[in-house]
Amino acid sequence: MRNLASISHAVSAPRSVCAGIENNRSAMTGSAGTVILTLPAYNEEKSLPDLLTRFMEFVEDSGLKARIVIVDDGSTDKTLDVITEWSSRISIDVVTHTHNCGLGQTLHDGLKRAFQTAGPRDVIVTMDADNTHPPHMILRMVQLIREGNHLVISSRYRSGARVFGLSRMRSLLSYGARVLFKVLFPIPGVRDYTCGFRAYSVDLLTRAFAKYGDTLIQESGFQAQVELLLKLSRIDLIATELPLILRYDFKQGASKMKVINTILGTLILMAKFRFAYMGLESK
Repeated sequence: MRNLASISHAVSAPRSVCAGIENNRSAMTGSAGTVILTLPAYNEEKSLPDLLTRFMEFVEDSGLKARIVIVDDGSTDKTLDVITEWSSRISIDVVTHTHNCGLGQTLHDGLKRAFQTAGPRDVIVTMDADNTHPPHMILRMVQLIREGNHLVISSRYRSGARVFGLSRMRSLLSYGARVLFKVLFPIPGVRDYTCGFRAYSVDLLTRAFAKYGDTLIQESGFQAQVELLLKLSRIDLIATELPLILRYDFKQGASKMKVINTILGTLILMAKFRFAYMGLESK
């Protein structure tokens, strides 16, 4: 593997609140064609090294330029130590929360930082930090963005997708949510509304932040992925999907999803957006 230690890295000062990150562009503004991997991370000291190793292998194999934005969401383990160690190998920009704010705020802060530091031809990719998503899929996701898509989703509901290690109950809940969202909020090209492994064009995020600003993601839990997708669908979204091989069996440690809270939060989100959609349709 070629030496990437010469790539610069930056670590932000710890944040005292969860109300958004500073609104300035850093000196890390991406050059054309860079993949900016954005990772929300909470207590991922065990999984993060394996994921970063696989991502470095993808960078080496693909020849693409890449850097990483990691939002450490108040981790209480050695996640920050892992990030510091890896920052000598690849450019890592760290946003830190002094306490756990939840996936929604963490995803928002990561996307905002990546967007603020992106060039017009860069591609911003989000994925879970628990090593369950295959980084080598990013090459095809970038290609689909280059072909004119604004958003590419790694989907569990496309021909060729496989899921390993997920409990039958979790699989059933995910499928039920997928059916409900597809019926209530159909989005052309989309079947998987909740998977966080996505590639975004800078143009899409430019329009999204212009329209929503710091209200782009307001949900705190795992339903934030759905909220973001539904809001993006309102700004002339061109989306497509690729079949995902989800390796939940690679995950180390217990799931951070609080199932009951997620179900209730998702139902409330559905009701809120359904009333909003009905209001728009009646005008």
